[in-house]
Amino acid sequence: MSLSAEEKNRYARHFTLPEVGSEGQEKLKASSVLCIGAGGLGSPVALYLAAAGVGQIGIVDDDKVEASNLQRQIIHGESWIGKSKLESAKARLLEINPHIEVVTIPAKFTAENAMVIAKDYDVIIDGTDNFPTRYLSNDVSFLLKKPNIYGSIFRFEGQMSVFAPHLGGPCYRCMLPEPPDPGTVPSCAEAGVLGVLPGIIGSLQAMEAIKLLLGAGKPPLGKLTHYDALNTEFRTFNLKKDPQCPLCGDNPTVTVLIDYEDFCGTKPPESMTEISVTELKKKLDNGLDGLLIDVRMPAEHAECSISGSKLIPLPTVADAASDLPKDQPLYIHCKAGMRSAKACAILAGLGFSQLVNIEGGMDAWLEEIEGS
Repeated sequence: MSLSAEEKNRYARHFTLPEVGSEGQEKLKASSVLCIGAGGLGSPVALYLAAAGVGQIGIVDDDKVEASNLQRQIIHGESWIGKSKLESAKARLLEINPHIEVVTIPAKFTAENAMVIAKDYDVIIDGTDNFPTRYLSNDVSFLLKKPNIYGSIFRFEGQMSVFAPHLGGPCYRCMLPEPPDPGTVPSCAEAGVLGVLPGIIGSLQAMEAIKLLLGAGKPPLGKLTHYDALNTEFRTFNLKKDPQCPLCGDNPTVTVLIDYEDFCGTKPPESMTEISVTELKKKLDNGLDGLLIDVRMPAEHAECSISGSKLIPLPTVADAASDLPKDQPLYIHCKAGMRSAKACAILAGLGFSQLVNIEGGMDAWLEEIEGS
């Protein structure tokens, strides 16, 4: 794929690198990368892939830009708050490089659509923050024989690897055969994360994608890179391909995409029902017939809350369960409905049967009830 005069000028610093040159730049232009998520990790990934001249960048996301995103999700800006992350990302990437194509997929990445979405891309980059999607991106990458570039962040620490059994390395399941119990690993909202950290890990992910597309250097197959920001330390851990792995092992049992919410224990329990914030408001106006529980973190609750709600942060739900009534409904909400569903799953496992998840959580309450 030939380069225009404008592109040759744009990528001039690449041409002086023997590992890239004009031939390598043409490879990048002919390549495609799928970014799952346009958040903390997806932002630097997409920005650097666009600047490098990767010809087609696909982005999967179904979220909107929030003010609290801007501390780390550097692809978005103030003027995009309340608007689609996909449209924000596309506008920014095309401003950086108008010679690329940005494909936006406004959907949640699921077992139902993953194969169709991912099949035409050369490399898949996992920029998500939940275990069901991590296992899904790993499995779909294996089944399609695509490299899966993994990254994760937590407070001041991050890690990155390339999972590609078809290139001789292990897969994500070799590293983590079983997902952690629901609620035991706090999210960024619960534990916090230093804003620059995803920039570092996401940049490493983008670097590995570019190396793979160019065929330059060695990808970290069988290696997990860990970064400790507080102590400025990089460490590398060896990962072995597991012959007992249910996906890439000698006798695989996972041969198609599965129910990842069920596998990770985050599938809503049968005892859980859902209501909208409008329905919740009506119940509150008429005298709620149960207990309203907020499972966000104290800082989130202090910023805004629903009058009469009881704060029980998600990591403490199991410990607090003994003090909760089992003979009346528990109405549970969080920021957007994800953590509250996890809380319902935890409580269902402890014998609670009247569980109600509030769809959209505090975000929906502020928008639909308070109009802010």
